[in-house]
Amino acid sequence: MSQYVLRRLLIAIPSLLGISAVLFFVLALAPGDPFSELATNPNVPPEVQAALRAKFGLDDPIYLRYVHWLNAMLHGDWGFSFVSRMDVDKLILQRLPTTLYVIGSAQILALLIAIPVGVYAATKPYSLFDQVANTLAFVGFSLPTFFTGILFILIFSVTLDWLPFVYTTDIKGTGIHWVFEMIRQAIMPVAVLGLFQAASMTRFVRSAMLDVIRLDYVTTARAKGLGQAKVIVKHVMRNAMIPVVTLIALQIPAVFGGAIVTEQIFRIPGIGSLLISSILSNDTPVVMAVTFVFACLVVLFNLIADILYGWLDPRISFR
Repeated sequence: MSQYVLRRLLIAIPSLLGISAVLFFVLALAPGDPFSELATNPNVPPEVQAALRAKFGLDDPIYLRYVHWLNAMLHGDWGFSFVSRMDVDKLILQRLPTTLYVIGSAQILALLIAIPVGVYAATKPYSLFDQVANTLAFVGFSLPTFFTGILFILIFSVTLDWLPFVYTTDIKGTGIHWVFEMIRQAIMPVAVLGLFQAASMTRFVRSAMLDVIRLDYVTTARAKGLGQAKVIVKHVMRNAMIPVVTLIALQIPAVFGGAIVTEQIFRIPGIGSLLISSILSNDTPVVMAVTFVFACLVVLFNLIADILYGWLDPRISFR
């Protein structure tokens, strides 16, 4: 198993290098400049502008700029935000916990809904429960997150006045009151993302379970006298979860994309909203760092998925 994990790590490293190169060259060739505001500011002398451009290497060849950026990243220097006037790594570390809290909670919610509903629907195919679950899954997957987000705000914030629709990190209070308010303001964004992911996962879990539940070894396990619950949990679910893990890993980019929209709707101060504001202000170092963080998280979750493959089916780790 350790050799299997090591092989996957060795694959992840060149993947990150390739992603970083593509991101850097695309952003470097895109229109706009971090010092575009300075160029139009009459209070900044041309010699000062030239000195700043020389200091940050903006006039160097693009390949040389990439080498300098990569070397700085490896040494923990992620650049400087020209808009926020602070180091990029500090800016991202201020926002990243909020994004991970919302996305992580949404994924947990999606799994808590999708796995039991999908498993039970597969054990009772074409029953009333199965038909209702399929209908709700189709509806949930068809509705985009920006629509459900606005709908939740209209119902639970404007009409019922139960939940706040603006997310804030400076909640006044301590102890249980602070925890309660943090959970209360996270309910709607987590529900929007979690229900959207649960809709597609439910259909996939049901399909994977149906593919496995009809195999001969499952019939043999039942013929040996094993109970239905033991057959489903021990013999069916473990094999059926392999394609589900693949789906979850592939959905991570979509989750982060949906989180960007959701953060804009609920005014969540995460790295998604930071990315949007940085793009609008041509803050290239921040855009580059945030997109690279997204890429690292996607590669990390795919690495975790590969490790789970080896745990669910030990034969995979020996191939």
